Amino acid sequence: MKVTSPKTLFLLFLIFLGSCDGDRVFEEFQDIPSQVWSINDSLVFQLPELEVSDKTGLLGIRFKESYSFTNFYVKLISQDSSGLILDEKLVNMVLFDPKSGKPQGKGFGDTFTSYDTLDFHFPPETKKITLLQYMREDQLSGIEAVGLKIIK
Repeated sequence: MKVTSPKTLFLLFLIFLGSCDGDRVFEEFQDIPSQVWSINDSLVFQLPELEVSDKTGLLGIRFKESYSFTNFYVKLISQDSSGLILDEKLVNMVLFDPKSGKPQGKGFGDTFTSYDTLDFHFPPETKKITLLQYMREDQLSGIEAVGLKIIK
């Protein structure tokens, strides 16, 4: 019986992980410092060279069970490489079931991650996506991280 080396097993593991989500063309999460998102702070996602116009965007929110609201409003702004605003949209994500109060998405302990499809079509020249919390709270607590995922 031949024993496979740890390096070979690690390489096979990496190949397996890479093949698990073959439709993903971009994914990035950005942590919110001290889990408090100021109304003046923005999250900026620089997109690599890719054709985004025919892709589906997903917004991911990692939040605490102690988050004070049932939903989350975020303003999404797409820009080209010169900073020109191409489009903007206000997005509403429901984070807790309105009837039962149970957190949406998957989680462990008191932290949950929820994804929602963006009803937003990226203009072809989009190179940067900026997200602003739009909850009318100067200091919004309970949001750990926000992510953007683009799939085929």
